Amino acid sequence: MARPIWTGTLSFGLLNVPVSLMSGERKVDISFRMLDSRDRKPIRFERVNADTGEEVPWKDIVKAFEYDKGSYVVVEKEDIASAAPQTHESVDVEAFVDRDAIGLRFFEKPYILVPGKKAEKGYVLLRDTLERTGKVGVARVVIRTREYLCAVVPEGDALVLMMLRYPQELVDPEEYKLPGGKASDYRITAKEREMAETLIGSMSATWKPDDYQDEFRKRLEAIIKKRIKARGATTKIVDEEAAEREDTATNVVDFMALLQKSLDSKKRTPAKKAAAKKAPARKAAKKAAKTAKKAPAKRARKAASR
Repeated sequence: MARPIWTGTLSFGLLNVPVSLMSGERKVDISFRMLDSRDRKPIRFERVNADTGEEVPWKDIVKAFEYDKGSYVVVEKEDIASAAPQTHESVDVEAFVDRDAIGLRFFEKPYILVPGKKAEKGYVLLRDTLERTGKVGVARVVIRTREYLCAVVPEGDALVLMMLRYPQELVDPEEYKLPGGKASDYRITAKEREMAETLIGSMSATWKPDDYQDEFRKRLEAIIKKRIKARGATTKIVDEEAAEREDTATNVVDFMALLQKSLDSKKRTPAKKAAAKKAPARKAAKKAAKTAKKAPAKRARKAASR
């Protein structure tokens, strides 16, 4: 079983759904090692000082930003830690937008959100509501030390977390010389357009992902297997022991009350101030949840003392 990247919560309004963030892709590329052609020994890449040529141990390596050619400013670990986001265990939905509103160039990498133990109700509530309304949740998530922009999208029985690129990561198409204007500006005739539409219609089909395979990888695998067999080598398959995962438990939640409170807070809070007030509201909700969990334990201790 695959291991979760992290286990935390999917938050929207005052509702918190325990989830595990799982990888949504599988690497199938064939990796190669570099060998010395003379004796077939692996090549080792070393970290060397550009001036002395001496190898530099990891403990003596620091990170720096080159702000000018040959000029660097060292960035300490404390600087990076202070810039890193504080929260690491939640997908915080900040807004819901139309599914078609996000351009294709923004989508980058898929993950799958898996509900924790007893968290199915909140998971299905969000999934089905997004499906019926045609909306997706725009959120932020922290993986390791970096904060990412992402979209929570319903797909079948799953809630898919799709990583998004920030606008500054995209190249503006206007930077390239592209053919603008109308089709008539390029002397495209009505007959040519009709023929193009007929051709597209004749080639139209239902999208079946399984019909498309990586043929290059298949051919390369066949060559590698043939080479291994020719050399009389043997292969050994080692099954990795599946790591046990303990799902995050959750108490019974009054969804109607939380939804109503979320709606009421949105009515009272102007859109521009919502972001500023969101953090205190989330802290208050978490504090209330902790208090609710401590109450039964406290009553149990009193009963035992009697």
